[in-house]
Amino acid sequence: MKNAMMTVADATARIEQGATLVIAGDEKALARLPKGQWIGGTAVYFVTETGARQDHEMVFVTEVAEGSASRTRFVPTEDLSSLADQQFENGATMILIPAFSDAHQRFALDGAGYPDIFAQPLIGWISGVALEDIGEVAPKVFDGATGHVHEDGAVLLHVEMPAGRVAEIDILNLFEQDRESPTILFRADGFSATTAIINGEEVNLAKWVLDNNINTQRPLVANYAGAMINVSFQNVDASAGKCSFFAPVVEGVEYRIARNPGDYAKVFASRANGDGANEMSCNCILNYIFGELEGKTTGTFTGPATFGEIAYILLNQTMVRLRDVAMKQSNVA
Repeated sequence: MKNAMMTVADATARIEQGATLVIAGDEKALARLPKGQWIGGTAVYFVTETGARQDHEMVFVTEVAEGSASRTRFVPTEDLSSLADQQFENGATMILIPAFSDAHQRFALDGAGYPDIFAQPLIGWISGVALEDIGEVAPKVFDGATGHVHEDGAVLLHVEMPAGRVAEIDILNLFEQDRESPTILFRADGFSATTAIINGEEVNLAKWVLDNNINTQRPLVANYAGAMINVSFQNVDASAGKCSFFAPVVEGVEYRIARNPGDYAKVFASRANGDGANEMSCNCILNYIFGELEGKTTGTFTGPATFGEIAYILLNQTMVRLRDVAMKQSNVA
């Protein structure tokens, strides 16, 4: 795989040459691209080789290995459980879903239970818009093969790995549980909560967050079978007594507030091992904002800053990455 920020003209040339691409960019830029073997999602924040920046003119392009077989398709929200259909026997699936859509919510709440969802790598992101346009402009996804643009549902790119190689997903999460934080439990799954059980006592969560001066730039963190998974705060509404999140909390899972990771850009660059120039990856818009990444570089890993990341399930404040490796080196069974 190869990554690059490109002009629309250069991206157009690659599409017309038959390349298989995943593209992030402003809606107007994506709308100028011709039909071809590509999927795209709206994004205007990027981590680039020369520093993170907002860009409405250029697009970020990830090119799948030349010669790989591939197919694109659009999946309506009501059919999301069919995501694993039409996969190649040895392959990976890239998925893009618009932020704030029904598909975003349904995938977040139900995705882990979809048939064969963990059978092979599923990676992608939630498309977004400029922060000042939230609520005014709908995030979108593009099916390049048909030229259709969608505000709901998911676009997929199923890719077959080259002979002798397999796809492998990894995540990089700089957040860990603050062991001095109390344990936090929820009675129901959802993108919001009014109450939580904190150190065994049921309390109003918004009031607890405000009374204890909790820094909501740090997510809730839980251990999911050995992986630290974040749930980021979206809003704390004191008048309604409710907290809302960018991903759902899960009933019965033990969360704690994250500890401070330190200088995000430096810590990220030191921990992001591998050749990011040849891997598909994306980072979170919250890391971009809270980590003050504007103008900073984070090693070789580049890509869009998105409104959510997907590595089998929906993630927040995490970088996800996909690489292809020789079979004998892979941990994939």
